[in-house]
Amino acid sequence: MRAVVLVCLLAGLAHADLFTAIADLQHMLGAEKDVTSVIDQYIAAERDRLDDLRRYAHEYVHRNAHAEAVGPEFVTNPINAYLLIKRLTSEWKKVENIMLNNKATTFLKNITDNRVKSEVKFPGEEDLSGAAIALLRLQDTYKLDTLDLSNGIIGGEKVSNKLSGHDTFEVGRAAYNQKDYYHCLMWMQVALNKIENESPATVEESEILEYLAYSLYQQGNVRRALSLTKRLAKIAPNHPRAKGNVKWYEDMLQGKDMVGDLPPIVNKRVEFDGIVERDAYEALCRGEIPPVEKKWKNKLRCYLKRDKPFLKIAPIKVEILRFDPLAVLFKNVISDSEIKVIKELASPKLKRATVQNSKTGELEHATYRISKSAWLKGDLHPVIERVNRRIEDFTGLYQGTSEELQVANYGLGGHYDPHFDFARKEEKNAFKTLNTGNRIATVLFYMSQPERGGATVFNHLGTAVFPSKNDALFWYNLRRDGEGDLRTRHAACPVLLGVKWVSNKWIHERGQEFTRPCGLEEGVQENFIGDLSPYANDP
Repeated sequence: MRAVVLVCLLAGLAHADLFTAIADLQHMLGAEKDVTSVIDQYIAAERDRLDDLRRYAHEYVHRNAHAEAVGPEFVTNPINAYLLIKRLTSEWKKVENIMLNNKATTFLKNITDNRVKSEVKFPGEEDLSGAAIALLRLQDTYKLDTLDLSNGIIGGEKVSNKLSGHDTFEVGRAAYNQKDYYHCLMWMQVALNKIENESPATVEESEILEYLAYSLYQQGNVRRALSLTKRLAKIAPNHPRAKGNVKWYEDMLQGKDMVGDLPPIVNKRVEFDGIVERDAYEALCRGEIPPVEKKWKNKLRCYLKRDKPFLKIAPIKVEILRFDPLAVLFKNVISDSEIKVIKELASPKLKRATVQNSKTGELEHATYRISKSAWLKGDLHPVIERVNRRIEDFTGLYQGTSEELQVANYGLGGHYDPHFDFARKEEKNAFKTLNTGNRIATVLFYMSQPERGGATVFNHLGTAVFPSKNDALFWYNLRRDGEGDLRTRHAACPVLLGVKWVSNKWIHERGQEFTRPCGLEEGVQENFIGDLSPYANDP
């Protein structure tokens, strides 16, 4: 009964989606300290209770020894008879009460009440799975070795404690549950190696062998799967599936390849997500950027944007990152104090980020976008209003039809797989309710600078922009003729180490008839931002 109560109380504390934002995980940092304190208090209370039981036990032993020494005549004395009955009735009830008075429920309830008051959330099973899958995503994207990662090593640097055999096993099991046998195989092998040096082992070898064998079978290595399953049947003779699986694998082989050396383990990665540019995307995330095209190499430069009255007094630094299509970085366009205010306003509003269903136009959660976001209206705070005005100054685009400022905090391995910001022709319902046309351009403010990872990459252009705090990345999503520019397909790389906060503004085409008119020639495009750029004739 107490086990049921314990599970129910803990379940009441659990929340999913914590892994999708580092900000939520940071709120959990004090949780383990609180749990340790409660456990210590519980142990002290239990020690007192058990001491009382031990005292009663000693008294029973002493009295029983005296009664046995006297013999059957002991109960012929009415006082002795009364005391014996009393000990086996009212005193025994006291013993029962002490034995039943386990204070676990009370202490767990205190934890629950304190969590509710402090608004600290406990992770749930979805968070554990999400965290494990995040490790796999980071492993693939940044080519991390499984053993190194399990030993807390990233890029040759010790960044964390080692994982136990059970920790490693859980990562492999998360992969298995996703039918990702490529990663399951790697992590189960490491888990098997780890428990060899553990005493006692943190996970049973039999548990690992079953997952490992099935992953080998899925990779086409039936003989090794059979060999491991035979070992499983040997060390766990009562295992419910081992003997049946041995026969299944033997029938599959039909006596073929049953002798000689076992075939080597060849682990093959199979992609299920349909992202055709996966290799190029991951290479860019690692900083493996192809050389700049020769025709642009000497044209990339920085300049001061002064094409508005206010900017003549306070010009904005612009760095041209690429041409055809144009992408620029506006330098130092948001201050640390403004970032602090925006984060404080957004944090209570953070919800798991959504994507738009291309068929229905409805917003929904997706595994290819791991972050939490909040929308901030311009009139919410003077800082938001000021940032919106500044966006109009440095982009030269009308902000009356722009979407609200979206603030995002990325979670464990937080990323956003390759996508377009604009709605394609087949997405007929996109932005229908806004009635402001398509997304003509994107402004992306970098409000933090992760230690590693988190780049914004344009897959088909071979361009990667790593976050630089206080700067804003800008690009046009639509060509001058209003057609979507397919070359702007981009992605947010997983955050390897550190925290990534960004805010973005999606600018719509309604109201831009004079700020960005259609070109007089087909294919015409900008080579700079601002009417008065000193480099208007370049390249």
